Amino acid sequence: MDVHKNARSCPASRALLVERVREREWSVAEAAEAIGVSTRTGFKWLARHRAEGHEGLIDRSSRPRRIRATAKRIRKQMIALRRCKLTCRRIARLVGRSRATVARVVRAAGLSRLRELEGVLPVQRYERARPGELLHIDIKKLGRIERIGHRITGERCWTHTRAGWEYAYVCVDDASRLAFAEVLADQTKMTASAFLQRAIRWFNRCGITVERVMTDNGGCFRSRLFRSTCATLELRHIRTRPYTPRTNGKVERLIQTLLREWAYPLVYRRSRERALMLRRYIHFYNHHRAHSALGGKPPISRLDVNNVLRLDS
Repeated sequence: MDVHKNARSCPASRALLVERVREREWSVAEAAEAIGVSTRTGFKWLARHRAEGHEGLIDRSSRPRRIRATAKRIRKQMIALRRCKLTCRRIARLVGRSRATVARVVRAAGLSRLRELEGVLPVQRYERARPGELLHIDIKKLGRIERIGHRITGERCWTHTRAGWEYAYVCVDDASRLAFAEVLADQTKMTASAFLQRAIRWFNRCGITVERVMTDNGGCFRSRLFRSTCATLELRHIRTRPYTPRTNGKVERLIQTLLREWAYPLVYRRSRERALMLRRYIHFYNHHRAHSALGGKPPISRLDVNNVLRLDS
């Protein structure tokens, strides 16, 4: 039996009320007060018992006797207007129905949120044939650490010290998923260009000749200095389309992994500790962490044996 959580009576208490009034000769007011309901409610249950017997003491459905169903034609019109990105309030005025009715119809059609009207873009996966054909580069802004923060302690009452920001520069090879990363002080054109040079030297030591780099449209990557650095290193610079970070998806995914496994889960007392731990984590990522896109093998497995020995030494 499903009884409402605020119900004052149930079929058993109603049957007790009827028994006390009819067999024990209690007054209706006394019997109703004993089970915690009004006298009027007591008379109601007595009347139902006289008319229907014990079946009359069972809860009835709260469903309305008459339901005004929305015509199929009107529902189709609502959905068509919603696909034109009209709000439920405007649709209700146009079709002559309540806003609640329109909201119920569009929710049933899976169109209650505007992003659901855009449709799902097809996933376009790609992978370069050999290491070095394309490097993905991106920057992640991180808060500077001066003491253990609320992510670890759970306390937000400390005074904000305005410690500032630092930036994790991340670079990953498209074919092998081999990664290189550093924590630097800013995201200026000089810092970005210097990072690119160090990254290229690191990949060269791995035996990888880099041909192209892909970045977003950040100011440091659109600068003349960064462009001249690419020209000096004989690199082709590719920039993603504005507002389409999925084009640079491999490095975006690596950044999420870094946040989850390096930046946030461990306790750091100072930013320097976090920066030092990044070097250890990148070695673990390249040499030991299983990568689903590589069949459960680490990125270093896509390089030749001599490079593996040189990098792991």
